[in-house]
Amino acid sequence: MSTQQQILKFAQKFNIKNTKLIQTGAFINNEWYNNTEEVFSVEDPGTGENVINVTNTPISVIEQGIKDADVAFKKFSKEYSGRQRGRILRKFYDLMMENADDLAIICTVENGKSLADSKGEVGYASSFFEWFAEEAPRIYSDNIPSAAIDKRIITSKQPIGVVGILTPWNFPIAMITRKLGAAFAAGCTTVIKPATETPLSALALAVLAEEAGFPKGALSIFPVDQKRTIEVGKLFCESPIIKKISFTGSTGVGKLLMSQSASTLKKLSFELGGNSPFIVFEDADIDVAVAAAVGCKLRQSGQTCICANRLYIHEAVYDEFASKFTEAVSKLTLGYGLDPNTTHGPLIHERAVEKVEHHIADAIEKGAKVLYGGKRRTDIGPYFHDLTILGDVSQDALVNKEETFGPLAPLIKFSSEEEVMRLANDTEYGLAGYFFSKDYARIFRVGENLHCGMIGANTGALGEASLPFGGIGWSGFGREGSKYGIDDYTVIKSLVIAGI
Repeated sequence: MSTQQQILKFAQKFNIKNTKLIQTGAFINNEWYNNTEEVFSVEDPGTGENVINVTNTPISVIEQGIKDADVAFKKFSKEYSGRQRGRILRKFYDLMMENADDLAIICTVENGKSLADSKGEVGYASSFFEWFAEEAPRIYSDNIPSAAIDKRIITSKQPIGVVGILTPWNFPIAMITRKLGAAFAAGCTTVIKPATETPLSALALAVLAEEAGFPKGALSIFPVDQKRTIEVGKLFCESPIIKKISFTGSTGVGKLLMSQSASTLKKLSFELGGNSPFIVFEDADIDVAVAAAVGCKLRQSGQTCICANRLYIHEAVYDEFASKFTEAVSKLTLGYGLDPNTTHGPLIHERAVEKVEHHIADAIEKGAKVLYGGKRRTDIGPYFHDLTILGDVSQDALVNKEETFGPLAPLIKFSSEEEVMRLANDTEYGLAGYFFSKDYARIFRVGENLHCGMIGANTGALGEASLPFGGIGWSGFGREGSKYGIDDYTVIKSLVIAGI
C-alpha cells in the first residue's frame, strides 16, 4: 500500500477532515522526507493494531537537519523581532483551534486516551502558543548600577541557539508546544524527536507550523523507532551545534542524557519522574478531595507525571473517603478512546500493564485489600486494566517507592501531620504534591514543607500555561510555561561601558 493510500485509509477510518494533518515522513527545513523502505509501525493501543507506518528517519538525515537548524538560527534570530515571533505563534494557536477536533482524534488513536481527554490536551497544548505569543515581545533585561561612577552595566537576554527537544508519548501534543512555544518566542530554532509511540501528533503540528509562517529550518521533526531513539538522544547530547536539550521522560533516561551532555556542557531542562503524595487531612472537605482524587489520580488512566501516586488519608476520615471515592470511580467507563461513552482508555503498552499488576500483587501480599477493580481487562483490548483502588495499603508497599504510571490508587492511613509529612517527603522525587485541609495555617505550613516543585492545596488541577511547571530532586530542574519559561532558552549577556 502506498503512503497516500495509507493516509486516505487512516482519514476515512477515523473521520479526519483535514487530511493534510496526516503525515508519515520527517519534516526538515520545511520539506517532507519520506522513505517507504525504512518504516516503523504506529499502533492503536486500544486495539493493538497497526494504523499506519511512519518513516524511520536515518541518522544522516537527522545530522543534516541539525546543520540546517544552525544555519536557520543565524538568520532567524536576527531578522525576526519578538513581536513578529509572537504573531506567528498566535497564528499557530488559531490554527490549532481550527483543527482541534482532528488533532484530538489523531491523539486518541495513537495514545489511547479518551477523546474528551484528547480535546482537553489540545486546548491545554495550544494555550502555550497563546501565552508565549504574548511573552515573545517582552523579554526584558536590566541596566545595573556599577560601583564605579564612570561605568554602566547593561544586560541583554539572547536566544541560546539550536534546541534539541525530546518528548514522551503521554502528552504527544502538549509536551511539544510547551517547549516549542518558549523556544520559538526566545528566537531559537528547534529539532524535535517525538516519542516512537506517538509521532503522528507531532507531524500534524509541523503541518500547522509551516502554515503559521515558521521560517525555513526553524522547526524540524524526526520520527524514529525505539532502537534509533537511543542513537538520536546521544546524537542530540553530543552535538556541538545543539546548545540546549529539553527532555520530558523518566529519571533513568534523564540521568543518561545528562551524562551524555557533559562533553558539550549544554544547558539542560529536565521534567522527569514523580511520586506525588495526595494527603487528606481530618478537616478536609471530603467531597472536594474525592473529586480531585478521581481527576489527578486516574486522568489518562494514571499515565501522567503529576498523577497522585500515594494517597494518604487521615484515619478519622478514611472510611468516608474510601467509600465515596469507590462510588465515584465505579461511575467511570473503561473503553476504546473514540467511543463517546468512554472516560478512561488503555495503557500505552504491555510493559505498562505488567507494572500495574506487579504493584497490585506486591501490595496485596503486604496486606492490602482490593476495594475496586484489580484485574487486567483483555475482554476490552490487549492493554486495558481496571481502574483499581486498594485499601489498607502498607507503608512499605512498592507503590510507595515507585511511580506506578497506571490506574492504581493505593489508600494509606495516617494519624498525625508529623507522620504524613515524613511519609510524603520520604522520596528522592519532587514533582507535584496535593493536600486537602480547611486550616489556613496548615495550608501555609504544609505547602512550604512538602518537597515538591508544584503543590495543589484543595485542588488536584495544576496544569495551565501560567504555571511554572517543573520539579526538584530526581524529578528534574528547569521550569516550563509561565513568565519563567523563556529563561531556559536564553543566555544573559553583560555589556560593561566605561568612560562615561
